[in-house]
Amino acid sequence: MLKDLALFNKIANLLLKSEEEHPIANPIPPEDLYDKLDISLGAAPASETFFEKTIEDLILSTPRTATKLFFNQLFGGRNSKATLGDLLAVLLNNSMYTYKVAGPQVGIEKEILHKVCDIIGYPKDSDGTFAPGGSMSNFMAMLMARDAYNSSIKTEGVTQKLTLYTSAESHYSIPKNAAFIGVGREQVRHIETNKNGQMISEKLESKITEDLANGFHPFFVNATAGTTVLGAFDDIPLLSLICRKFNLWLHVDGAYCGSVIFSSKYKHLITGLEQADSFSFNAHKMLGTPLTCSIIVTKHKKHLYDSFSNDAAYLYQTDGDDYNLGKTSIQCGRRNDALKLWVLWKSVGTEGLEKIVDHQFYLAKIARSYIKSNPDYTLYSFDDSISVCFNYKNIPAQTLCTALYKNAELMVGFGTFNNEEFVRLVTINTKNTEKEILAFFKAIEKFVAKDPAFQGTEVFEQ
Repeated sequence: MLKDLALFNKIANLLLKSEEEHPIANPIPPEDLYDKLDISLGAAPASETFFEKTIEDLILSTPRTATKLFFNQLFGGRNSKATLGDLLAVLLNNSMYTYKVAGPQVGIEKEILHKVCDIIGYPKDSDGTFAPGGSMSNFMAMLMARDAYNSSIKTEGVTQKLTLYTSAESHYSIPKNAAFIGVGREQVRHIETNKNGQMISEKLESKITEDLANGFHPFFVNATAGTTVLGAFDDIPLLSLICRKFNLWLHVDGAYCGSVIFSSKYKHLITGLEQADSFSFNAHKMLGTPLTCSIIVTKHKKHLYDSFSNDAAYLYQTDGDDYNLGKTSIQCGRRNDALKLWVLWKSVGTEGLEKIVDHQFYLAKIARSYIKSNPDYTLYSFDDSISVCFNYKNIPAQTLCTALYKNAELMVGFGTFNNEEFVRLVTINTKNTEKEILAFFKAIEKFVAKDPAFQGTEVFEQ
Protein backbone atom coordinates (compact mmCIF):
# COMPACT_ATOMS: atom_id res chain seq x y z
CA MET A 1 0.00 0.00 0.00
CA LEU A 2 2.79 2.44 0.92
CA LYS A 3 4.47 1.76 -2.41
CA ASP A 4 1.29 2.59 -4.32
CA LEU A 5 0.76 5.73 -2.24
CA ALA A 6 4.26 6.82 -3.17
CA LEU A 7 3.39 6.27 -6.84
CA PHE A 8 0.21 8.27 -6.35
CA ASN A 9 2.18 11.16 -4.86
CA LYS A 10 4.66 11.05 -7.72
CA ILE A 11 1.93 11.14 -10.39
CA ALA A 12 -0.04 13.80 -8.50
CA ASN A 13 3.04 16.03 -8.42
CA LEU A 14 3.59 15.47 -12.14
CA LEU A 15 -0.01 16.44 -12.82
CA LEU A 16 0.11 19.57 -10.68
CA LYS A 17 3.34 20.70 -12.36
CA SER A 18 1.89 20.00 -15.80
CA GLU A 19 -1.30 21.89 -14.96
CA GLU A 20 0.76 24.96 -14.12
CA GLU A 21 2.77 24.79 -17.34
CA HIS A 22 -0.01 23.59 -19.67
CA PRO A 23 -3.48 24.37 -18.22
CA ILE A 24 -5.19 22.71 -21.20
CA ALA A 25 -4.15 19.19 -22.15
CA ASN A 26 -3.71 18.61 -25.87
CA PRO A 27 -6.92 16.79 -26.80
CA ILE A 28 -6.66 13.33 -28.32
CA PRO A 29 -9.23 12.86 -31.12
CA PRO A 30 -11.41 9.83 -30.29
CA GLU A 31 -10.41 8.07 -33.50
CA ASP A 32 -6.74 8.25 -32.37
CA LEU A 33 -7.29 7.27 -28.73
CA TYR A 34 -6.22 3.63 -28.95
CA ASP A 35 -3.17 4.52 -31.06
CA LYS A 36 -1.96 7.34 -28.79
CA LEU A 37 -2.42 5.53 -25.47
CA ASP A 38 -1.95 1.89 -24.57
CA ILE A 39 -5.15 1.28 -22.63
CA SER A 40 -5.56 -2.33 -23.74
CA LEU A 41 -6.09 -5.08 -21.18
CA GLY A 42 -4.13 -8.30 -21.64
CA ALA A 43 -3.78 -11.69 -19.99
CA ALA A 44 -0.24 -11.05 -18.71
CA PRO A 45 0.56 -8.37 -16.12
CA ALA A 46 2.33 -5.22 -17.25
CA SER A 47 5.89 -4.70 -16.10
CA GLU A 48 6.28 -2.25 -13.26
CA THR A 49 8.04 0.32 -15.46
CA PHE A 50 5.51 0.03 -18.27
CA PHE A 51 2.62 0.11 -15.78
CA GLU A 52 3.86 3.37 -14.25
CA LYS A 53 4.57 4.98 -17.63
CA THR A 54 1.13 4.01 -18.95
CA ILE A 55 -0.65 5.55 -15.97
CA GLU A 56 1.40 8.73 -16.26
CA ASP A 57 0.55 9.07 -19.96
CA LEU A 58 -3.12 8.48 -19.24
CA ILE A 59 -3.30 11.05 -16.43
CA LEU A 60 -1.36 13.71 -18.32
CA SER A 61 -3.56 13.27 -21.42
CA THR A 62 -6.86 13.66 -19.53
CA PRO A 63 -8.79 16.99 -19.76
CA ARG A 64 -7.83 19.27 -16.86
CA THR A 65 -10.88 20.50 -15.01
CA ALA A 66 -9.05 22.14 -12.12
CA THR A 67 -7.03 24.72 -14.02
CA LYS A 68 -7.66 28.43 -14.48
CA LEU A 69 -8.52 27.97 -18.17
CA PHE A 70 -11.33 25.44 -17.67
CA PHE A 71 -14.74 27.07 -18.05
CA ASN A 72 -16.52 24.31 -19.93
CA GLN A 73 -18.81 22.69 -17.36
CA LEU A 74 -20.85 23.66 -14.32
CA PHE A 75 -17.93 22.64 -12.10
CA GLY A 76 -14.23 23.40 -12.01
CA GLY A 77 -11.24 24.10 -9.83
CA ARG A 78 -9.84 22.05 -6.99
CA ASN A 79 -10.47 22.78 -3.32
CA SER A 80 -7.66 21.19 -1.35
CA LYS A 81 -9.63 20.62 1.86
CA ALA A 82 -12.52 18.96 0.00
CA THR A 83 -10.01 16.86 -1.96
CA LEU A 84 -8.46 15.77 1.34
CA GLY A 85 -11.89 14.62 2.51
CA ASP A 86 -12.43 12.66 -0.69
CA LEU A 87 -9.04 10.95 -0.44
CA LEU A 88 -9.78 9.99 3.18
CA ALA A 89 -13.14 8.56 2.11
CA VAL A 90 -11.35 6.39 -0.46
CA LEU A 91 -8.86 5.14 2.14
CA LEU A 92 -11.62 4.36 4.65
CA ASN A 93 -13.83 2.76 1.98
CA ASN A 94 -16.96 2.73 4.14
CA SER A 95 -20.38 2.08 2.67
CA MET A 96 -23.04 4.36 4.05
CA TYR A 97 -26.01 2.01 4.25
CA THR A 98 -25.61 0.94 7.90
CA TYR A 99 -24.16 2.38 11.08
CA LYS A 100 -22.42 -0.96 11.66
CA VAL A 101 -20.10 -0.45 8.67
CA ALA A 102 -19.96 3.37 8.57
CA GLY A 103 -19.94 4.29 12.26
CA PRO A 104 -19.30 7.99 12.92
CA GLN A 105 -19.39 8.69 9.18
CA VAL A 106 -23.18 8.33 9.48
CA GLY A 107 -23.10 11.22 11.93
CA ILE A 108 -21.13 13.28 9.41
CA GLU A 109 -23.84 12.82 6.79
CA LYS A 110 -26.70 13.44 9.20
CA GLU A 111 -25.09 16.63 10.51
CA ILE A 112 -24.80 18.05 6.97
CA LEU A 113 -28.38 17.14 6.07
CA HIS A 114 -29.84 18.59 9.27
CA LYS A 115 -27.78 21.75 8.93
CA VAL A 116 -28.98 22.24 5.33
CA CYS A 117 -32.60 21.72 6.40
CA ASP A 118 -32.14 24.28 9.17
CA ILE A 119 -30.56 26.84 6.82
CA ILE A 120 -33.45 26.69 4.33
CA GLY A 121 -36.11 26.77 7.03
CA TYR A 122 -37.42 23.20 6.93
CA PRO A 123 -39.03 21.77 10.09
CA LYS A 124 -36.94 19.79 12.58
CA ASP A 125 -38.25 16.41 11.41
CA SER A 126 -37.05 16.96 7.83
CA ASP A 127 -34.44 14.68 6.33
CA GLY A 128 -32.52 13.87 3.19
CA THR A 129 -29.73 11.85 1.66
CA PHE A 130 -26.74 12.01 -0.66
CA ALA A 131 -27.60 10.94 -4.19
CA PRO A 132 -25.21 9.88 -7.02
CA GLY A 133 -25.65 13.17 -8.91
CA GLY A 134 -28.18 15.89 -9.66
CA SER A 135 -30.13 13.73 -12.11
CA MET A 136 -30.72 11.11 -9.44
CA SER A 137 -31.68 13.79 -6.91
CA ASN A 138 -34.39 14.90 -9.32
CA PHE A 139 -35.38 11.27 -9.80
CA MET A 140 -35.79 10.77 -6.07
CA ALA A 141 -37.92 13.90 -5.76
CA MET A 142 -40.15 12.79 -8.62
CA LEU A 143 -40.52 9.33 -7.13
CA MET A 144 -41.53 10.70 -3.72
CA ALA A 145 -44.03 12.98 -5.42
CA ARG A 146 -45.52 10.08 -7.37
CA ASP A 147 -45.89 7.94 -4.26
CA ALA A 148 -47.27 10.82 -2.22
CA TYR A 149 -49.92 11.32 -4.89
CA ASN A 150 -50.84 7.63 -5.02
CA SER A 151 -49.13 5.24 -2.61
CA SER A 152 -50.55 2.15 -4.37
CA ILE A 153 -48.32 2.79 -7.40
CA LYS A 154 -45.40 1.25 -5.49
CA THR A 155 -47.12 -2.12 -5.50
CA GLU A 156 -49.63 -1.98 -8.34
CA GLY A 157 -47.80 0.15 -10.88
CA VAL A 158 -48.92 3.28 -12.74
CA THR A 159 -52.51 3.05 -13.96
CA GLN A 160 -53.40 6.76 -14.16
CA LYS A 161 -52.47 9.35 -16.76
CA LEU A 162 -50.03 11.25 -14.55
CA THR A 163 -48.52 14.55 -15.70
CA LEU A 164 -45.64 16.66 -14.43
CA TYR A 165 -44.43 20.19 -15.17
CA THR A 166 -41.05 21.81 -15.64
CA SER A 167 -39.46 24.83 -17.27
CA ALA A 168 -38.56 24.64 -20.95
CA GLU A 169 -35.04 25.54 -19.79
CA SER A 170 -34.80 22.88 -17.08
CA HIS A 171 -32.36 19.99 -16.90
CA TYR A 172 -32.63 17.13 -19.37
CA SER A 173 -32.99 14.62 -16.53
CA ILE A 174 -36.66 15.53 -16.03
CA PRO A 175 -38.07 13.73 -19.10
CA LYS A 176 -35.55 10.93 -18.62
CA ASN A 177 -36.72 10.41 -15.04
CA ALA A 178 -40.36 10.54 -16.14
CA ALA A 179 -39.60 7.52 -18.30
CA PHE A 180 -37.86 5.78 -15.38
CA ILE A 181 -40.83 6.11 -13.02
CA GLY A 182 -43.39 4.90 -15.55
CA VAL A 183 -45.07 8.24 -16.26
CA GLY A 184 -43.54 8.63 -19.71
CA ARG A 185 -41.68 11.37 -21.53
CA GLU A 186 -44.80 12.51 -23.38
CA GLN A 187 -46.50 13.39 -20.09
CA VAL A 188 -43.85 16.01 -19.24
CA ARG A 189 -45.16 19.53 -19.85
CA HIS A 190 -42.35 21.95 -20.69
CA ILE A 191 -43.60 25.36 -19.62
CA GLU A 192 -42.64 28.47 -21.56
CA THR A 193 -40.12 30.86 -20.00
CA ASN A 194 -39.76 34.63 -19.99
CA LYS A 195 -36.85 36.58 -21.51
CA ASN A 196 -34.63 35.70 -18.54
CA GLY A 197 -35.32 31.98 -18.78
CA GLN A 198 -37.73 31.78 -15.82
CA MET A 199 -40.84 29.62 -15.92
CA ILE A 200 -43.97 31.70 -16.54
CA SER A 201 -46.36 30.91 -13.69
CA GLU A 202 -49.49 31.86 -15.65
CA LYS A 203 -48.54 29.36 -18.36
CA LEU A 204 -48.04 26.69 -15.71
CA GLU A 205 -51.44 27.24 -14.13
CA SER A 206 -53.12 27.29 -17.52
CA LYS A 207 -51.55 23.99 -18.52
CA ILE A 208 -52.47 22.29 -15.24
CA THR A 209 -56.07 23.46 -15.61
CA GLU A 210 -56.15 22.17 -19.19
CA ASP A 211 -54.76 18.77 -18.18
CA LEU A 212 -57.30 18.37 -15.38
CA ALA A 213 -60.11 19.14 -17.82
CA ASN A 214 -58.75 16.44 -20.14
CA GLY A 215 -58.66 13.74 -17.47
CA PHE A 216 -54.98 13.84 -16.61
CA HIS A 217 -53.60 13.65 -13.06
CA PRO A 218 -51.01 16.38 -12.32
CA PHE A 219 -48.70 15.47 -9.42
CA PHE A 220 -45.32 17.25 -9.67
CA VAL A 221 -43.79 20.62 -10.52
CA ASN A 222 -40.04 21.01 -10.97
CA ALA A 223 -38.64 24.50 -10.37
CA THR A 224 -35.03 25.36 -11.20
CA ALA A 225 -32.51 27.33 -9.14
CA GLY A 226 -29.92 28.01 -11.82
CA THR A 227 -30.87 26.80 -15.30
CA THR A 228 -28.06 25.10 -17.17
CA VAL A 229 -27.64 27.77 -19.86
CA LEU A 230 -28.59 31.18 -18.44
CA GLY A 231 -28.36 30.32 -14.75
CA ALA A 232 -31.93 31.57 -14.21
CA PHE A 233 -33.89 31.13 -10.95
CA ASP A 234 -37.59 30.29 -11.14
CA ASP A 235 -39.95 32.30 -8.92
CA ILE A 236 -40.56 29.85 -6.07
CA PRO A 237 -43.31 31.80 -4.21
CA LEU A 238 -45.45 32.10 -7.35
CA LEU A 239 -44.99 28.43 -8.23
CA SER A 240 -45.68 27.42 -4.64
CA LEU A 241 -49.05 29.18 -4.68
CA ILE A 242 -50.05 27.18 -7.76
CA CYS A 243 -48.83 23.91 -6.26
CA ARG A 244 -50.83 24.50 -3.09
CA LYS A 245 -53.91 25.36 -5.12
CA PHE A 246 -53.76 22.05 -7.03
CA ASN A 247 -52.10 19.98 -4.28
CA LEU A 248 -48.93 19.27 -6.29
CA TRP A 249 -45.46 18.40 -5.02
CA LEU A 250 -42.98 21.26 -5.61
CA HIS A 251 -39.35 20.32 -6.07
CA VAL A 252 -36.56 22.88 -6.50
CA ASP A 253 -33.69 21.59 -8.59
CA GLY A 254 -30.74 23.63 -7.35
CA ALA A 255 -28.07 21.30 -8.72
CA TYR A 256 -26.24 24.20 -10.37
CA CYS A 257 -26.87 27.22 -8.12
CA GLY A 258 -28.71 25.93 -5.07
CA SER A 259 -25.64 26.64 -2.95
CA VAL A 260 -26.81 30.27 -2.77
CA ILE A 261 -28.53 29.09 0.41
CA PHE A 262 -25.17 29.82 2.08
CA SER A 263 -25.02 33.45 0.91
CA SER A 264 -26.73 36.30 2.74
CA LYS A 265 -26.27 38.45 -0.35
CA TYR A 266 -27.73 36.05 -2.91
CA LYS A 267 -30.14 33.77 -1.05
CA HIS A 268 -32.96 36.11 -2.14
CA LEU A 269 -32.71 34.26 -5.46
CA ILE A 270 -34.33 31.25 -3.80
CA THR A 271 -36.83 33.19 -1.64
CA GLY A 272 -39.66 30.88 -0.63
CA LEU A 273 -37.53 27.74 -0.71
CA GLU A 274 -38.96 26.66 2.63
CA GLN A 275 -42.33 26.28 0.85
CA ALA A 276 -40.97 23.58 -1.49
CA ASP A 277 -41.54 19.93 -0.68
CA SER A 278 -37.99 18.99 -1.66
CA PHE A 279 -34.77 20.68 -2.67
CA SER A 280 -31.48 19.47 -4.12
CA PHE A 281 -28.07 20.97 -4.81
CA ASN A 282 -24.64 19.80 -5.93
CA ALA A 283 -21.75 20.70 -3.67
CA HIS A 284 -19.41 19.67 -6.50
CA LYS A 285 -20.60 22.69 -8.44
CA MET A 286 -20.69 26.02 -6.58
CA LEU A 287 -18.89 24.74 -3.46
CA GLY A 288 -16.08 23.11 -5.44
CA THR A 289 -15.95 19.66 -3.85
CA PRO A 290 -14.73 16.76 -6.02
CA LEU A 291 -17.39 14.93 -8.04
CA THR A 292 -19.89 13.77 -6.98
CA CYS A 293 -21.48 15.41 -3.98
CA SER A 294 -25.23 15.75 -4.47
CA ILE A 295 -27.73 16.40 -1.70
CA ILE A 296 -31.51 16.13 -1.64
CA VAL A 297 -33.62 17.12 1.36
CA THR A 298 -37.35 17.02 1.95
CA LYS A 299 -39.66 18.36 4.61
CA HIS A 300 -41.56 15.06 4.37
CA LYS A 301 -39.32 12.47 6.04
CA LYS A 302 -42.17 9.96 5.86
CA HIS A 303 -42.18 10.01 2.07
CA LEU A 304 -38.41 9.67 1.88
CA TYR A 305 -38.69 6.53 3.99
CA ASP A 306 -41.84 5.15 2.32
CA SER A 307 -40.44 5.48 -1.20
CA PHE A 308 -36.95 4.09 -0.58
CA SER A 309 -36.97 1.75 2.40
CA ASN A 310 -37.07 -1.99 1.97
CA ASP A 311 -36.56 -4.76 4.50
CA ALA A 312 -33.32 -6.72 4.23
CA ALA A 313 -32.64 -8.91 7.27
CA TYR A 314 -29.18 -9.83 5.97
CA LEU A 315 -28.17 -6.14 6.01
CA TYR A 316 -30.03 -4.19 8.70
CA GLN A 317 -29.02 -6.21 11.73
CA THR A 318 -28.12 -3.58 14.33
CA ASP A 319 -29.09 -0.03 15.29
CA GLY A 320 -32.26 1.86 14.41
CA ASP A 321 -33.54 3.09 11.06
CA ASP A 322 -32.38 6.65 11.76
CA TYR A 323 -28.78 5.46 11.68
CA ASN A 324 -29.12 2.91 8.88
CA LEU A 325 -29.03 5.32 5.98
CA GLY A 326 -29.78 2.67 3.38
CA LYS A 327 -33.41 2.97 4.50
CA THR A 328 -33.69 6.40 2.89
CA SER A 329 -31.31 6.03 -0.04
CA ILE A 330 -31.81 4.99 -3.63
CA GLN A 331 -28.70 2.82 -3.38
CA CYS A 332 -27.49 -0.03 -1.24
CA GLY A 333 -23.70 0.15 -1.46
CA ARG A 334 -22.85 3.86 -1.41
CA ARG A 335 -19.52 5.67 -1.09
CA ASN A 336 -19.05 8.34 1.55
CA ASP A 337 -19.63 11.54 -0.43
CA ALA A 338 -20.47 13.44 2.75
CA LEU A 339 -16.93 13.44 4.13
CA LYS A 340 -15.46 15.72 1.44
CA LEU A 341 -18.12 18.36 2.10
CA TRP A 342 -17.84 17.97 5.87
CA VAL A 343 -14.04 18.47 5.79
CA LEU A 344 -14.48 21.59 3.67
CA TRP A 345 -17.33 22.96 5.81
CA LYS A 346 -15.51 22.20 9.06
CA SER A 347 -12.34 23.91 7.81
CA VAL A 348 -13.91 27.16 6.55
CA GLY A 349 -17.20 27.33 8.45
CA THR A 350 -20.52 28.44 7.00
CA GLU A 351 -18.97 31.90 6.59
CA GLY A 352 -16.31 30.37 4.34
CA LEU A 353 -18.94 28.67 2.17
CA GLU A 354 -20.64 32.04 1.81
CA LYS A 355 -17.38 33.59 0.57
CA ILE A 356 -16.98 30.78 -1.97
CA VAL A 357 -20.45 31.45 -3.39
CA ASP A 358 -20.17 35.25 -3.36
CA HIS A 359 -16.83 35.14 -5.17
CA GLN A 360 -18.41 33.44 -8.17
CA PHE A 361 -20.95 36.22 -8.57
CA TYR A 362 -18.13 38.74 -8.24
CA LEU A 363 -16.22 37.04 -11.07
CA ALA A 364 -19.35 37.00 -13.23
CA LYS A 365 -19.78 40.73 -12.63
CA ILE A 366 -16.20 41.32 -13.77
CA ALA A 367 -16.89 39.33 -16.94
CA ARG A 368 -20.14 41.17 -17.74
CA SER A 369 -18.47 44.53 -17.19
CA TYR A 370 -15.70 43.64 -19.62
CA ILE A 371 -18.19 42.53 -22.26
CA LYS A 372 -20.33 45.65 -21.86
CA SER A 373 -17.28 47.89 -22.27
CA ASN A 374 -16.09 46.22 -25.47
CA PRO A 375 -18.08 46.78 -28.69
CA ASP A 376 -16.75 43.54 -30.23
CA TYR A 377 -18.83 41.55 -27.74
CA THR A 378 -22.59 40.95 -27.45
CA LEU A 379 -23.98 40.08 -24.00
CA TYR A 380 -26.99 37.76 -23.70
CA SER A 381 -27.14 37.10 -19.96
CA PHE A 382 -28.16 39.23 -16.98
CA ASP A 383 -27.17 40.15 -13.42
CA ASP A 384 -27.47 37.64 -10.58
CA SER A 385 -26.15 34.77 -12.66
CA ILE A 386 -22.78 33.05 -12.80
CA SER A 387 -23.42 32.02 -16.41
CA VAL A 388 -22.04 34.78 -18.65
CA CYS A 389 -23.32 34.32 -22.20
CA PHE A 390 -21.84 36.29 -25.07
CA ASN A 391 -20.61 36.32 -28.65
CA TYR A 392 -17.39 37.82 -30.00
CA LYS A 393 -17.28 39.56 -33.38
CA ASN A 394 -20.33 37.58 -34.51
CA ILE A 395 -18.22 34.43 -34.80
CA PRO A 396 -20.48 31.36 -34.46
CA ALA A 397 -20.14 30.19 -30.86
CA GLN A 398 -19.75 26.54 -31.72
CA THR A 399 -16.99 27.33 -34.22
CA LEU A 400 -15.12 29.47 -31.71
CA CYS A 401 -15.44 27.08 -28.76
CA THR A 402 -14.42 24.05 -30.84
CA ALA A 403 -11.37 25.85 -32.26
CA LEU A 404 -10.24 26.99 -28.81
CA TYR A 405 -10.53 23.42 -27.54
CA LYS A 406 -8.78 21.72 -30.46
CA ASN A 407 -5.88 24.17 -30.25
CA ALA A 408 -5.58 23.71 -26.44
CA GLU A 409 -6.20 27.42 -25.78
CA LEU A 410 -9.30 27.33 -23.55
CA MET A 411 -12.10 24.97 -22.60
CA VAL A 412 -15.43 26.78 -22.72
CA GLY A 413 -18.85 25.63 -23.91
CA PHE A 414 -21.71 27.16 -25.84
CA GLY A 415 -25.47 27.21 -25.41
CA THR A 416 -28.67 28.43 -27.00
CA PHE A 417 -31.68 30.41 -25.84
CA ASN A 418 -34.50 31.87 -27.94
CA ASN A 419 -32.76 30.63 -31.09
CA GLU A 420 -29.57 32.54 -30.24
CA GLU A 421 -26.32 30.60 -29.95
CA PHE A 422 -23.57 31.99 -27.71
CA VAL A 423 -20.45 31.19 -25.70
CA ARG A 424 -21.27 30.31 -22.08
CA LEU A 425 -18.58 31.32 -19.60
CA VAL A 426 -19.20 29.80 -16.17
CA THR A 427 -17.41 31.57 -13.29
CA ILE A 428 -17.70 28.62 -10.94
CA ASN A 429 -13.98 28.10 -10.24
CA THR A 430 -13.39 30.10 -7.05
CA LYS A 431 -9.63 29.70 -7.38
CA ASN A 432 -9.85 32.20 -10.22
CA THR A 433 -9.47 35.93 -9.71
CA GLU A 434 -10.20 39.02 -11.78
CA LYS A 435 -6.84 38.40 -13.48
CA GLU A 436 -7.92 35.00 -14.84
CA ILE A 437 -11.30 36.31 -16.04
CA LEU A 438 -9.65 39.12 -18.00
CA ALA A 439 -7.03 36.67 -19.30
CA PHE A 440 -9.88 34.51 -20.59
CA PHE A 441 -11.11 37.29 -22.86
CA LYS A 442 -7.58 38.25 -23.92
CA ALA A 443 -6.93 34.63 -24.89
CA ILE A 444 -9.98 34.64 -27.16
CA GLU A 445 -9.01 37.95 -28.74
CA LYS A 446 -5.41 36.87 -29.31
CA PHE A 447 -6.48 33.55 -30.78
CA VAL A 448 -8.94 35.14 -33.21
CA ALA A 449 -6.43 37.82 -34.21
CA LYS A 450 -3.90 35.18 -35.25
CA ASP A 451 -6.04 34.33 -38.30
CA PRO A 452 -7.72 37.23 -40.14
CA ALA A 453 -9.87 34.71 -42.01
CA PHE A 454 -11.11 33.18 -38.74
CA GLN A 455 -14.78 33.29 -39.70
CA GLY A 456 -14.10 30.82 -42.49
CA THR A 457 -14.93 27.46 -40.96
CA GLU A 458 -12.88 25.30 -43.34
CA VAL A 459 -9.85 25.24 -41.01
CA PHE A 460 -11.98 23.88 -38.19
CA GLU A 461 -13.64 21.03 -40.01
CA GLN A 462 -14.05 17.83 -38.07
